[in-house]
Amino acid sequence: MKDKTVAILESRARDQMAGLVRKYGGIPFLAPALAEIPDVDAAHIVALMHDWSATPPGLFIFQTGVGTRALFSATDSLGLTADLLRLLDAARVVVRGPKPTAVLRARKVHIDFAASDPFTTHEVLAELQDTPLRGTRVVVQRYGEPNLELQAALASKGAEVIEIATYRWGLPEDIAPLQRLIDAVGRDEIDLVAFTSASQAGNLFAVAKRTNVEATLRQSLDRTLVASIGPVCSAALRKLDVRIDIEAQPPKLGPFMDAINRALSNTHG
Repeated sequence: MKDKTVAILESRARDQMAGLVRKYGGIPFLAPALAEIPDVDAAHIVALMHDWSATPPGLFIFQTGVGTRALFSATDSLGLTADLLRLLDAARVVVRGPKPTAVLRARKVHIDFAASDPFTTHEVLAELQDTPLRGTRVVVQRYGEPNLELQAALASKGAEVIEIATYRWGLPEDIAPLQRLIDAVGRDEIDLVAFTSASQAGNLFAVAKRTNVEATLRQSLDRTLVASIGPVCSAALRKLDVRIDIEAQPPKLGPFMDAINRALSNTHG
C-alpha cells in the first residue's frame, strides 16, 4: 500500500491500525467515529440483582475493561457490590482479554476461562466449546453494541442470554475529523476507507446528514475502496447503499489489515 492513504474510523485500536498502515508504507488518515458513553441504568441493575439472587446465573462473560469497570462502579454506588461478588464466586467467569481480567483481578474475582490472543468472540467461543450450557443463565457484559455472533452461539447451545449494557457507542464530541474525511473522500484524496464496526458507518453518515451531503458521500465512496471487518459491519454498509470491496476472513484485525494491504498493493495510480 505504498503511499496510499487509508482512512481509519476505529477509536480504540486506531493507533495499532495506523502503525500497521505505516509499516506497510501507507498513510493513515485518522477520523475516529465512535465515543464510549456511559449507559448504566441503575434501576435495571437493581432489578437484575434481585432476579439473579432468586435464580443465579451460571456463567458471566466480561468483554471489555471499560464495561466491567462501569458495572462495578454502578454496584458500588448502589451498595450491591458484595452481592455481585457472591454471585460471581458461585458462577463460572469468562474474560475476553487482559483489560477485563485486570478489573476482575482487582476485585479478587476468580477467572475460569480466558480467551486467547487476539481476544475476539471466536476465542471466547473456543474456550466454551466443551462446556454444556443448556438451561444455563449466561450474563454477557455488552460493549458498545450487542454482540450478535456471541448471542446466537450461546442461544444455539441452549443458554438463556442476559445482556448488561454498561456503555454505548455514540458520536465523538469532536466530529471535525469525520467532516474532514467526508471532504477528503469527495476530493478523491482517500484510497481506502476501513470500517471496523457497524456503528462507524452509521455515525459517518449521521455527520454527513448534518450538512446534507449523504448522497455526495455515497457517490464519493463509490469511487473509493471500502473495507469491512466482517458480516455485521458489511450488513450496515449495504443498508446505507455502500459497496464493499474487501471483507476480512476471518473478521479479525490482523487478516483485515493484510487484506487491505493486498488490495492496495494491487492498485496503481
